[in-house]
Formats: sequence, structure tokens, C-alpha cells
Amino acid sequence: MSLDFNIMMNDVVRQARLDLTEAGYEELKTPEEVDNAFKQKGTALVMINSVCGCAGGIARPAAKHAIHYDKRPDHLYTVFAGQDREATERARSYFTDYPPSSPSFALLKDGKLCGMVERHEIEGHEIMSVIEKLQNLFDEHCEEV
Repeated sequence: MSLDFNIMMNDVVRQARLDLTEAGYEELKTPEEVDNAFKQKGTALVMINSVCGCAGGIARPAAKHAIHYDKRPDHLYTVFAGQDREATERARSYFTDYPPSSPSFALLKDGKLCGMVERHEIEGHEIMSVIEKLQNLFDEHCEEV
């Protein structure tokens, strides 16, 4: 790979991380951070971030907009597939019965999985459709703000 490509990819990854942290999501970069975060009481939305087009064009915008709602998770977390591999693997270990996919979303309540929005429900769909899926999970499992 050329140096220019590596610099460009670093910029893409940096912007993908900023998209979520600026919206209030906490990055989890190690397995220990994942375990500690997922032990928290209450509801937690976890976005499995990635650099693919559907992450940047659909999933991250949906992640930023879905939380502006009457009901929302107590905690917002993100792990980055392909970048923070061990943290992503640990997070996925909590999402039993679902194959690994990125981008994707998981909603946990008191550390237990309540629901998922998988890549096949994101890729090729409209942003509003993904926001509605997330907010339906919030309606079912989260308290009013």
C-alpha cells in the first residue's frame, strides 16, 4: 500500500470515529472497556462502526439522529470493526445468536441483549428506516427522557 493510501485511510477512520464521539457515543477500544461499559445498569446502544459506505452514508447518520427522541438509551457506546478488533470481538460475544456484522447496532439492558439492527437492515435502506428501527427498540426497552 502506498503512503498516500494509508494517510487517506487514517483520515477516513478519524472522521468515522469523530462522527460518533461528537454525537455523544463513548468509544470502547479494549475488551476491558467493553466489559466495564456493558456492566452498567440501564440501557445501552452499541454501534459497531466501520469504514464501509453504508456505515458513513446510513448507519452513522442514523446513530446521530435516532437519539433525539422521547425515549433513548442511558448509555451510548461504539466499537470499531477492523480497527479495535479485540474490543469489537468482545462486544460481539454479548450479541449471542447474531452473526458478526458491521455496521450494526445492539441494544442492551442491564448487560443483556434486547435487540439488534444488523447490516442487512442498514445496507440499501433509507436513513429514516434505520432511525425508525432504532426508535422502535427505544420505545420497547428505554425510559422516557
